Amino acid sequence: MMFRGSRRLLSAALGGLVLCAAGPALAQSDYPRQPIRMIVGFAPGGISDVLARAIAAKLSTQVGQSVIVENRPGAGTTIAGDAVAKAPPDGYTIWLQDVTTHAINATLYPKLPYDTLRDFTPIALVASTPLMLVVHPSSPARNVRDLAAQSKAEPGKMAYGSSGNGTIIHLASEMLKASQGIDAAHIPYKGSSPATTAILANEVSFVFSTMPPAVSNVKAGKLRALAVTTPRRVAAAPDVPTMGEAGVPNFDVVLYSGILGPKGMDPAIVRKLNAEFARVLQGEDMKKVYENLGADPISVSPEVFADMMGKDVARYAPVVKASGAKVD
Repeated sequence: MMFRGSRRLLSAALGGLVLCAAGPALAQSDYPRQPIRMIVGFAPGGISDVLARAIAAKLSTQVGQSVIVENRPGAGTTIAGDAVAKAPPDGYTIWLQDVTTHAINATLYPKLPYDTLRDFTPIALVASTPLMLVVHPSSPARNVRDLAAQSKAEPGKMAYGSSGNGTIIHLASEMLKASQGIDAAHIPYKGSSPATTAILANEVSFVFSTMPPAVSNVKAGKLRALAVTTPRRVAAAPDVPTMGEAGVPNFDVVLYSGILGPKGMDPAIVRKLNAEFARVLQGEDMKKVYENLGADPISVSPEVFADMMGKDVARYAPVVKASGAKVD
């Protein structure tokens, strides 16, 4: 892609071929020559932020350049998405995104300043993790059915917290409301960490929390776990039932995280970054980070990641519509 002009140099066809062969290798070996900015669409303290900082530190050591994490929370990650979409496609601005930013926002937002698929370059998939439905210990709800019964007994009094409008936590909550007939108002926060603070303070009735704060606070007795959102129980909380076991069938919500860049990135740089992120996930220190987060490391090619993103947009579109989730 860097050498389209060489096709016009017919008298130097051989030289053009040599340049085409050498160009990507040079780009790959020269990169990176300056610090890399990793944008996160959530506030500090949440799983995306913790994951980004652990990955950035390891990646920085591997490539010999600083990898700076920049938090740009708000608007369901669209502020971060817009910043990345408009950045130069030189590999120095990348985005740690999740299922919210593309699979959900593509349908949830009627007008986005970018196309969730066409305006980005998939680089690497790095993590997959469930959510945990939690309530305050003072809540009368001991299980999901109790939560639904509480709603019916106290119409109009319940509220749930989320990490922001249009996030996976917002959607999961709306899915629960629709499936169980729960009447609860939505209170969006700027990230999962503020949402966790809200449930700890008993300001909301329930939250679909990310795993790290959920597990630690449940173990400390500060929260009560009702279910996890994966089809199987998770090792970090083996005593917590799945949503299916809790009486909510076909409730499978997984938070995946991946790395994207602006559209038009040099394929050689994409391949190098993909390989570097795969190396990041192999370290013993990173395995411990993932265990603490309740997450699973995932490494696939950019092509597989791109295919998965496209399929998830199609898969979540009817879910978003059926759930009745709205951007306030």
